[in-house]
Amino acid sequence: MAQQVNKFQEVSQKTIRTGILLLTLIISGGTSGYMYLENFNLIDAFYMTVITVSTVGFGEVHPLSSTGRLFTSGLIFFSLGSLAWVGSNLARFIFDGELITYLKTYRVDKKIMKLKNHVIIVGYGRNGEQAAIELREHGMDFVVIDKRENVINRIREDENLLYIQGDATHEEVMTRARVEHASALIATTPNDADNVFVVLTARSMNPALKIVSRASEMQSVIKLKRAGASNVIMPERIGGQRMAKLVTQPDVVEFIEYILLQKSKDVSLEEISCTNMNSRFVNKTLNELKSKDRSGVNIIGIKISGAKYVFNPAPELSLSRGDQLFVLGSVEQIRAFRNTLESNE
Repeated sequence: MAQQVNKFQEVSQKTIRTGILLLTLIISGGTSGYMYLENFNLIDAFYMTVITVSTVGFGEVHPLSSTGRLFTSGLIFFSLGSLAWVGSNLARFIFDGELITYLKTYRVDKKIMKLKNHVIIVGYGRNGEQAAIELREHGMDFVVIDKRENVINRIREDENLLYIQGDATHEEVMTRARVEHASALIATTPNDADNVFVVLTARSMNPALKIVSRASEMQSVIKLKRAGASNVIMPERIGGQRMAKLVTQPDVVEFIEYILLQKSKDVSLEEISCTNMNSRFVNKTLNELKSKDRSGVNIIGIKISGAKYVFNPAPELSLSRGDQLFVLGSVEQIRAFRNTLESNE
């Protein structure tokens, strides 16, 4: 993005500077030439230069000698050539699409500057694109960072995608992506070393950031964790496990994928934080919560105080504000359950 803006500014400023320089040379050169060749005074020489360059068709200030007429002809050709050069550069910049690209990146930049609690996706390959699709389906704001020109051109085809062209290992690029205000970062580049540097950069700029990184090699998992990654995913390993599960437990895999990946929203598996839980439920049991709840959701698991997972929790299990609940139900049922958990009624 910044490269496109800088390119626009560089080309436009260079063309404008060159145009001003050529105009100054033409006016000063023409004025000096008429004063030297035709003995015109300063005003007459300047006026003769202006009407010659502008080709308005006015008559000569004073009759010209043969040398003066040759000089005038050369001045006309030079001024028309200069004007044609400046005009062709501006026209090429506009009609080649560079101006449109600049306007698009300017619009995208304005939107990025307003982002808060968004997700940053580093790399827009197969994994990055799939992550973007999933985030969009959940209505989450995100911005893509990629340094490849062909990838950025592909991203620009979707007017709803926010992007930055640059190297995510550089702090200035992360700053443009507003990493300090982001809620999460997903590093999807196929190079583990790049992912390590991305994680280190992001973690140093936002210690509270949730970072999910891709890894290609098993030994990179520990390095990424040490660099500050919250979670590390190995796509190849997950793919192999899924294929094996489809052989050994095909219906289980399809059932879980239906819940997690289906788009109809007939059923959804959501995590609900107890941070905003009403005080009347603190240290109370699940059974007491269910007696007040009429939503119809199923609580299938709990993460106790951010550490221990409990699947199919017993009704006697008590709740605290550090817990996470995993509930299964429709969108309406989950919304009703959340209201019951957090309301004062």
